[in-house]
Amino acid sequence: MSEGGEESQVVRQVSRSGVESVTCHEDLVRLLAEQFARADTSLRELQLRADKAGGTRLPRATCADMLAGRRFPKKALMVAFLRACRVPEQQLPAWERAWERVRVARLPAGPDEAGPAPVPRRSWRQAAVSAVLAALATAGALSVIFDQRGASQSVVSDGFGGPVATGRIVSDDGRAFSAGGSSRFTATVDPANSGVRLIRRLDAGVARQYATITVNGNPAGSWRQLPGDSTYKWREQIVEIPRTLTARRRSLTIVNTFVSSSLGYNEFLYVIEQKINGAWATADTVDIGPDHTASEAAHGYHIVAEGWAGTQTFTYPPREEDRRVE
Repeated sequence: MSEGGEESQVVRQVSRSGVESVTCHEDLVRLLAEQFARADTSLRELQLRADKAGGTRLPRATCADMLAGRRFPKKALMVAFLRACRVPEQQLPAWERAWERVRVARLPAGPDEAGPAPVPRRSWRQAAVSAVLAALATAGALSVIFDQRGASQSVVSDGFGGPVATGRIVSDDGRAFSAGGSSRFTATVDPANSGVRLIRRLDAGVARQYATITVNGNPAGSWRQLPGDSTYKWREQIVEIPRTLTARRRSLTIVNTFVSSSLGYNEFLYVIEQKINGAWATADTVDIGPDHTASEAAHGYHIVAEGWAGTQTFTYPPREEDRRVE
């Protein structure tokens, strides 16, 4: 091995990468974006890797904000991101030193300290985003930035002590039931349908909601358990009903029966979609809640062992593909 051994070789590689010369947030953002581009993966995959490894979590929206320069990351989050990008452990101390230099540079100057005039916030942000776009364009990874820029600019907490960009904010009323409980309603469909699926709006902040589904008294599937999400609580969960239970039917009586949950089974809105001539379209909509008793009455809605009724205001995930789950 050459003089200095493997450790010296790693240090030289880190120096050549530019990490040792980082002194400002813009430079750190650019190099983090380059690591993400080299990893050639998705934010979803990075989140899964971090969850599997344990320790600091990597919410996709938080990582996207970090890569866009919209926020300065905590050191633990940055290190977890680099590990998920498969950056060698020997290189991480150099990244931590870079983070520390930038953190010190970002500290506000005291009233008696002279220093350069601060860069206007908007100009700095534009410069940081431009640097990231240039780095990601080289590797063809622009979707991260464009997906985030296309999201609503509303703000919620990300669970890490700071705001993140979110998807659409919705207020809706609904109901919930728990052990021994159930709900029932009747929906209208076209007898010429070649398939029907139920789409339920739920508060995913309540984890592991599990309920069975029957259609006209026949077992038809279940609402599978989803992990809890305390940041983006709205989800639309989809269950496809067996065609044998929906063909040549004009109405479907649907019963959801509680099995288990961390708190209860909640329901705010059901959309019933049907496939006609190969295309999916809305067949019926059942709006649940104390402010929508007319819709409940029109569909013969009935709930057993109700434990909650009211209105919630939550956000959907920023990315369209994360809003609907099966």
